[in-house]
Amino acid sequence: MNRKIALDVKDVWKIYGTKVQIEVLRGVSLSISEAEFVAIIGASGSGKSTLMHVMGCLQKPTRGEIVLDSVNIAELTEDELAEIRGKQIGFVFQQFNLLPLKTAQKNVELPLIFQGVNATERSKKAAELLERVGLGHRMSHKPSQMSGGEQQRVAIARALVGNPAIIFADEPTGNLDTKSSQEIMSILKKLNSEGKTLIVVTHDPEIAKWADRTIRLRDGRVITDEN
Repeated sequence: MNRKIALDVKDVWKIYGTKVQIEVLRGVSLSISEAEFVAIIGASGSGKSTLMHVMGCLQKPTRGEIVLDSVNIAELTEDELAEIRGKQIGFVFQQFNLLPLKTAQKNVELPLIFQGVNATERSKKAAELLERVGLGHRMSHKPSQMSGGEQQRVAIARALVGNPAIIFADEPTGNLDTKSSQEIMSILKKLNSEGKTLIVVTHDPEIAKWADRTIRLRDGRVITDEN
């Protein structure tokens, strides 16, 4: 069965600087299908996080095309990119990026505020997702009162709250112990089995093993792409 393409990356370059130019991505081309679980792996400086940023509408490529839902996002304005991020993409970061003074529930609700969802609906959705990631009993706790693994689960719930089609996870287990890492990857694997397109950026071969396909970068280029 041929699955629909979720993301199509065509000859993408990302160059920083003007007088002294640094080529971080050098002609990357790849396609990711809907409901695929892909790991993008490489050493520090290989370009993997930059690739995630341009695919995830956080930055624009210097040149090349990135087609998401039939739209070349490389040509969009910042406002249009922000709208796509809000509706179609969820992010999970290594540093969790939670607001320290807000409870788990309020952190999960945050993206819905920007979408104009009313308070009752926000509260209901956040509670449902925290239950789903096993944190129903921690909804009123703040990040400082939770372990790293629990904070990352809050971050996953927040990434899911807008019901995105694609989830990007950038070194999602980088700050976690082995047990917590396994728990987080199990949650992500389950989300993928339920139909979410999942793209994990990592330097860790053990984390990459969870994926169905591994794309390896070196010096801004794809060097291997294996199922």
